[in-house]
Amino acid sequence: MTALFTRRRLLIGAAAAGGLAGIADLAHAASIDRTNTSGQLRIGYLPITDAAPLLIAHAAGLYQPGVVSSAKPVLFRSWASLAEAFVTRQVDAVHMLMPTAIQLRFLLRSPVRVLSWNHTNGSALTVAPGITDLGQLAGTQVAIPFWWSIHNIILQQLLRAHDLVPVVRRSASRSARTVELIVMSPSDMVPALANRSISGYVVADPFNAMAQVRKIGRIHTFLGDVWRDHACCVVLAHADLIEHRPEAAASLVNSIVGAQQRINSDRVAAATALSAGTYLPQPQPAIKTALTYRPQDYRFLHPDWQPQRLGYQPFPFPSFTRRLVEAMHDTVVDGDRAFLDRIDPASVHTELVDDTFVRRALTAHGGPAAFGISADLTRIEQVQPR
Repeated sequence: MTALFTRRRLLIGAAAAGGLAGIADLAHAASIDRTNTSGQLRIGYLPITDAAPLLIAHAAGLYQPGVVSSAKPVLFRSWASLAEAFVTRQVDAVHMLMPTAIQLRFLLRSPVRVLSWNHTNGSALTVAPGITDLGQLAGTQVAIPFWWSIHNIILQQLLRAHDLVPVVRRSASRSARTVELIVMSPSDMVPALANRSISGYVVADPFNAMAQVRKIGRIHTFLGDVWRDHACCVVLAHADLIEHRPEAAASLVNSIVGAQQRINSDRVAAATALSAGTYLPQPQPAIKTALTYRPQDYRFLHPDWQPQRLGYQPFPFPSFTRRLVEAMHDTVVDGDRAFLDRIDPASVHTELVDDTFVRRALTAHGGPAAFGISADLTRIEQVQPR
């Protein structure tokens, strides 16, 4: 597949998924120095709390000088535009939706590698205040941030568990118990819910917290209550970084792991840094709420999972990658899904993920126990939609 074809496909996807905001982002991305004559890694991100490790690493000066650019990470407004900028090398490392990383690698055949997880949980289904039961979503529209996102995958599992049918490109029917899914930029979701053009959205924080703070919506389900400690965003880099500059890849991952540890040690301080440094444009109370949800304020199916807690741990469990690919087969999307038939869930992790650097970084930062994960770096996936 040629670079031109890859770029064209992403441009089409960005225009379709991001609308005018996506086109504006692409124009902004095009102004960035693609030649990268400095050789320093450039960071790209979406303004969500998922990106916090990349941002706190910059705010706290954890990036090694000369390895990662001292310039502020580049903000994008949609997943499509972030993916476009990354694949066309306008930025060198990003936090990316794990299902999209699979799509980039196995559909677009882009030589990308996951270096670590960026976070776990951190997303929710937020609905209009009057909706108290998922059955009330029948006949309505619900917004998702991207087709190949963990948000879409878990939402569809949740809908089906409640006898609702997700549909794409056709109007929802209350009698048929269908729910129409539409892609929307996260920043557009809050106003859309406020004016009731959608009945709900599933997205990363702080957009769920914003609806709560502004009293225009309520969190119905934290996605961590459906799939325990699922990975949403991962740290993605180009394969040639590992091949030609392994010391830079190691330094990048070490800085991110250090930032995750810093966030875990003081979430209020992290929220202040994200707001005061204008890394995230949302109100500081929403950012703080997203990082410090009080469990007593919500009802959970699995309270022992701590589903409200946005987790920052870096190790990419192979069991998750396999279960994710299996779940992608059952997910409705508006786009090419034939590539899934060509990949083996058992081998995807090895082809996509390089955990060499994150293992080293874990050791340097206190080991797995410092991040609340098992010493043998294995786990069993727990997925219960009801």
